Amino acid sequence: MRSAPVLMILASLLFASMGVCVKLASAYYPAGEIVFYRGLTGTLLLAALTRWRGGTLRTNVPSMHFWRSLTGVSALCLWFYSIGNLPLATSMTLNYMSSVWMTLFLIGGAAVLGTARVDGRLIATVLCGFIGVGLILRPTIAENQLWHGLIGLLSGVVSATAYLQVSALGKAGEPESRIVFYFSLGGVLAGALSMLWNGVHAHTWTGAALLLAVGLLATTAQLLMTRAYSTGKTLVNASLQYLGIAFSFAYGVLIFSDPVTWMALAGMVLIVGAGLAALRLRQESPPQRDISVLPES
Repeated sequence: MRSAPVLMILASLLFASMGVCVKLASAYYPAGEIVFYRGLTGTLLLAALTRWRGGTLRTNVPSMHFWRSLTGVSALCLWFYSIGNLPLATSMTLNYMSSVWMTLFLIGGAAVLGTARVDGRLIATVLCGFIGVGLILRPTIAENQLWHGLIGLLSGVVSATAYLQVSALGKAGEPESRIVFYFSLGGVLAGALSMLWNGVHAHTWTGAALLLAVGLLATTAQLLMTRAYSTGKTLVNASLQYLGIAFSFAYGVLIFSDPVTWMALAGMVLIVGAGLAALRLRQESPPQRDISVLPES
């Protein structure tokens, strides 16, 4: 059996590869349609996997799955839209701001409820994350892509709420495969509604192959990452997860000729550092150890 770090590196590479396919598929389909086929592939694969393992997809908490799927699929649509309009590494990094957003939510909740003293170090990590966002968005402003940058940033905000709901589902005893199945099913429903609104685009062999690749890469990566988090150390896995940004940066430069700016690179470093620091500090607080960091892709 492969070790958790190897699984994590493979998952990060597959997620970055999925981002490449999403960006290429954006030339043929809108974000909602890509989400539909990504969800359809995941739903079929997970249903078959659950049946093969002798498990069940029946759940006692359908309302929790509904809200988790609503936020998760919304984040996915926003992220896919940003991937199609921004440099690949920029979109990936803005989505990975979710760890910093979760920390901000926890700080706000503690301050409002007065349940715990707010750690100044957590506030510092949030500030570093926002400085990183400012550096990353600066080049997008220069390229008149501020709107797309804000959409990418919003995808991270919504992802953070979905992660908290995944944690709640885990506490309710729901297995990861069932959570991912209903998330994928939500993508199918949301994508179908978008296709009813925007119409169904004609397929080409290239477009169909890209859609299939998005679904297969995303589902495989998610299963590998779930296995890595269930068998390995959370902080090590989270550190390796950020390799997805490095892989995306390499893909963007080599395949899409994305520009390389010192501001964007510095912003990525700050966001990665802030995310890892926030995770380490949250682990020091027992009530917050079970927060999931699995991606929505």
